[in-house]
Amino acid sequence: MQNTKIVRQNTEIEIQDSILLVGLPGVGHVGKLVVDHLIEQFEAEKLLEIYSTSFPPQVLVDENSTVRLVSNAFYTFQVNGKDILLLAGDQQSTSSEGHYELCDLYLDIAEEYGVSRIFTLGGFPTGQLDHVDEVLGAVNQEDLTESLKEHGVTFKEKEPNGGIVGASGLILGLSKFRDINAACLMGYTSGYLVDPKSAQSLLAVLSSILDIEVDISELEERAKEMEKIVANLVEAKQQQQQQQMLPETPTDEDLGYIG
Repeated sequence: MQNTKIVRQNTEIEIQDSILLVGLPGVGHVGKLVVDHLIEQFEAEKLLEIYSTSFPPQVLVDENSTVRLVSNAFYTFQVNGKDILLLAGDQQSTSSEGHYELCDLYLDIAEEYGVSRIFTLGGFPTGQLDHVDEVLGAVNQEDLTESLKEHGVTFKEKEPNGGIVGASGLILGLSKFRDINAACLMGYTSGYLVDPKSAQSLLAVLSSILDIEVDISELEERAKEMEKIVANLVEAKQQQQQQQMLPETPTDEDLGYIG
């Protein structure tokens, strides 16, 4: 891949039989919130960075007005004797071709680190602002469903109806050709806003699957802030609907018939 550059940060860490969690930007940023939270909570080490012309042509500016190129990265931490690999970052590809090329690269790296199972994390848009405390699943091997149901993952026939777009779906499909078991876990979200409450629901299920304890207090605080924003949006919408239902104020012409 001539248009993609890998910059390795740490080549001394030995990782075997690991689990990969993928949380790139997407609907409600649900998966990204979960993976970013795990990176911070477990002080995950960065293994490598990926730069690609498939990403948007931009740089990001930090608090010191210093810029950096858009990139994605692999991190790792160990908990309860388990090696956890994480794919996080700024963007997904802007093209279909780029999606396939990058997802193949992600899987090359996954195989390099001995990944035995993959969980892609994302959001399932409902179009409604009311929170639904549920996690929808999809798998690349049918026999994975029963074990995931035991941890609270729900499966609905032919859902998501429009399929799973982006890295969360492609990695799921492409990993089947590499004999890697994979599942996509999706928190229900409106699809309109960054959704830390949906990330909480997803993280609770993921913690059960991985048998790890995670402090979610920071996500809870962000969820409370978002609930206030949602409440204000709902109130504004209700007021707008009420105004639309009010009768129009009569004009002088309308009152002309009164004697």
